[in-house]
Amino acid sequence: MTIQEGLWLPEEPAQAGMQDSRALAAKHSRRNSYRTWEFPTQPMSRVPREWRIQSGLTQSVPEDLAPFVEWFYSQPEARERFRWALRDSLDELLDGQRTGRWAYQHLTKTEKTYLGTAVEVNLTKEFAIDNGADLDWSIAGLDIDCKFSKDLGGWEIPMEMYLCADHGERSGRADHAAVVTWIDDDTSRWAAGIVRITDERLRWKRAPGANGDLVRAYNRDNKRKLSDGAKSDVYWLWGGLQTDLPTNLLLHLEREVREQILSASLPGRASSGQQRVNRLFCEVQERLIGRQAVLTVGQQDDAPKRARDARIALRPKGIVVLGHQGSHPHVARALGLLAPTKGEWISTRLVPVSSDDERPKFSLDGQFWARPRGEELLASPVPAPDLPDKRRIDGQIP
Repeated sequence: MTIQEGLWLPEEPAQAGMQDSRALAAKHSRRNSYRTWEFPTQPMSRVPREWRIQSGLTQSVPEDLAPFVEWFYSQPEARERFRWALRDSLDELLDGQRTGRWAYQHLTKTEKTYLGTAVEVNLTKEFAIDNGADLDWSIAGLDIDCKFSKDLGGWEIPMEMYLCADHGERSGRADHAAVVTWIDDDTSRWAAGIVRITDERLRWKRAPGANGDLVRAYNRDNKRKLSDGAKSDVYWLWGGLQTDLPTNLLLHLEREVREQILSASLPGRASSGQQRVNRLFCEVQERLIGRQAVLTVGQQDDAPKRARDARIALRPKGIVVLGHQGSHPHVARALGLLAPTKGEWISTRLVPVSSDDERPKFSLDGQFWARPRGEELLASPVPAPDLPDKRRIDGQIP
């Protein structure tokens, strides 16, 4: 070893041991290498005819489910929080920053089985739900469980959730209620309901043999699904079928646009992730773009920095990338666009216009700016203004 200014330095790299283990592993690691994925050939979800539900349902609340229903309806912004917990649960498993995945179908079989756990964990945190005595949740002082299925009606119910004399010690101590949840990212649909689990509401089947008696339809884990007739016993929160699961931007882009974005890289160059993010804001204008999309496209660590750098790179092309801070939300509203919130951005091209132009516009340093239209879209771009972080922008909306 050598001594330099009081520091011990190993003579050989191998002597560094654990100090260099991360660097040595990273040289050959494939976990963080850029990957592309094909568009899924199979749908995420199945909705059997017997389990189709509508939006805007009007149902009477069953007396035994009323405490749970009232609890959810009493939570501030419960519906919004619920649907975002579902969105975040799937995004966590996709882990686009490290894997580049943007569809449920890209998950491994093992990961797909964990989605139900992720949904339960995130809903538990979101609503600060207490542990139950016999089940995972306690709501309004009563035990209740959370079940998820990617197929509507496909929830699997264990023995401990309902009374059954034939189950002996494995029988539940009561017919418990369950929150049943479902999402279909392909169609941006979701649903959440509450149902009381009973032996009769679960599936039965004909036993093989001459008698053909009805027997309980267990799977290999001794779980049973709800019978088709039990659909009428589910109280669907917020009126049944919901059609606004927060959008998976990359999944729902036109295929050609998505391919242009994800292929915008130069092999072997560290800037390739930034190039893809730049292309994202070029190709997807006047639509909110969330943090998850930026992470998945860039497959790099710092999504906000990628967006900030794209703002600089695209300004000469007449494109602004608006965020949630400073003058940016005000500019978005002045232009008639949705204003980004934290973790969101929206891009648009700008052109200079006169003060008497009737379209939505804003002014900066005496110059008015608006979104292009008509022949302006074909003209050479004019560099976009450098929007101030704090100074107020003068907006004008006719």
